[in-house]
Amino acid sequence: MSLLPSRILHPLLDLAQIQHGFFTRHGGVSQDLYGSLNLGLGSKDDQDAVMENRRRVASSFGRPENYLLSLYQVHSAIALKVNEPFTGERPEADGLVTARAGIVLSALSADCAPILFCDPQSRVVGSCHAGWKGALGGVIEATLKAMAQQGAKTDRIRAVIGPCIQQASYEVSADYEATFVKEDPESKAFFIQANDLDKRMFDLPGYCLMRLKRAGCAETASTGHDTCADAAQFYSNRRAVKTGEPDYGRLISCIMIRA
Repeated sequence: MSLLPSRILHPLLDLAQIQHGFFTRHGGVSQDLYGSLNLGLGSKDDQDAVMENRRRVASSFGRPENYLLSLYQVHSAIALKVNEPFTGERPEADGLVTARAGIVLSALSADCAPILFCDPQSRVVGSCHAGWKGALGGVIEATLKAMAQQGAKTDRIRAVIGPCIQQASYEVSADYEATFVKEDPESKAFFIQANDLDKRMFDLPGYCLMRLKRAGCAETASTGHDTCADAAQFYSNRRAVKTGEPDYGRLISCIMIRA
């Protein structure tokens, strides 16, 4: 297996001044159920292995490990503006924004939607972790607002949703749908009836795309990969629960302004 971390690129973000990647589970040193590119500092994996995986991802951007910024993600609608590496504990938030070259922003995920953003003209980038709670609560809009505060224009921002759980794998309760629709009536379009009459199938990336477009993003896309259905390429919380695995790895998605 290659020692280089394996990443998925998207044409919307494939720009001369931007480097990005939605990383798969391949190209790291973690073993067993974490094999092999687990970036989950909060997982039960060997922390030395996780740190080596972080070094490999950072190195693929030409940066030292401390310039790879990761949050203590809490399913919030908080986005932080950053200009230098963190010191001490990781901040609790779910979005990151910078206008400084060489800072690698990241979002960790294992079914939730990682979203990468850029305004090529103003050279501002962002990342966010959007699970159902964060998406409904406004993490996408918070990230866009933080980008605007750094000089970006929403109608120039490109945003791409990376590998996440797709509708065919995301069964939820009718009460879950009701919570969404009460909070955001437009969300009703992203639920369909499941085989079980008491269940629904939720389109998380579709809902996130709608929120991005509603906020005024210039161009939006999704890679379309299903983390839950593709165990060979991705980690998945839901799949781990279904199969009775005691833990699961975390994927990483990153974006950086080139110097």
